[in-house]
Amino acid sequence: MAPEGAPALVLAVPGVPGTASRSLAEEVVSIARSELPGLDARIGYLDGGEAEFPSLSSVLSGAAEERTARFEQARAAGAEVEEPDGPVAVVVPLLAGPDGALLRQVRQAVMDSRVSAELTDVLGPHPLLAEALHVRLSEAGLARADRARLFTVATAADGIILASVGGEEAVQAAGITGMLLAARLAVPVMAAALDQEGAITSVAEQLRSSGSQQLALAPYLIGPEIDSALLAAAAEEAGCATAEALGAYPAIGKLALAKYTSALGITTPQQQGTPVR
Repeated sequence: MAPEGAPALVLAVPGVPGTASRSLAEEVVSIARSELPGLDARIGYLDGGEAEFPSLSSVLSGAAEERTARFEQARAAGAEVEEPDGPVAVVVPLLAGPDGALLRQVRQAVMDSRVSAELTDVLGPHPLLAEALHVRLSEAGLARADRARLFTVATAADGIILASVGGEEAVQAAGITGMLLAARLAVPVMAAALDQEGAITSVAEQLRSSGSQQLALAPYLIGPEIDSALLAAAAEEAGCATAEALGAYPAIGKLALAKYTSALGITTPQQQGTPVR
């Protein structure tokens, strides 16, 4: 169970809000709640503002107001309670890798809320993301996996382009997860930035020049942070098939929760013996 009075986990969702991003975010927080019953998990949108898609700053403000109201109600009822201290919330960016522009937007929203909140790192790099990428590739018919252990039996693609957003820093971070994916698939994996013109095509040429002929694009993305049309255009330009974005793969919810629990110094039963920090 989540500790009584624990800060809220607020998932910071990038991109233009819509029903798809809301469904994805709701599934991620549902996974986190299943791992830690009693967790107060909320969703704030970086580009939100409407009641249906509340902005990150308004969600943080609402969490602070609710905590203050609970304290005042308890005191009015005669309970001996101390005024709450510590962060009102732990903000977890829904990002697989670093994206300077989006992270600045998250920090600005936290500042605008005037609420004491702790901001965690992005979800990757992490071995669980390599697993998620492998599964997405297998779902697209681009890699075959052993059902029990998810290790490759045979792969349809002999070279993988790991597509990230966020510039060079994001490419370097994706490259770490890419090494783990390469070990699983036993094929070369190279990272490239979708938001750098010609980067995907350049990496495709490098892979082909080194002997890979059947390439696949694996989005190192959760989904909402980029227009899916850009992903499709990059795959077409590079002449390769593409897997789906990571989406609400169970590891995403587990990693979001791990960022939250690590920030607070608490451990869930599921994390004992199987750390995912």
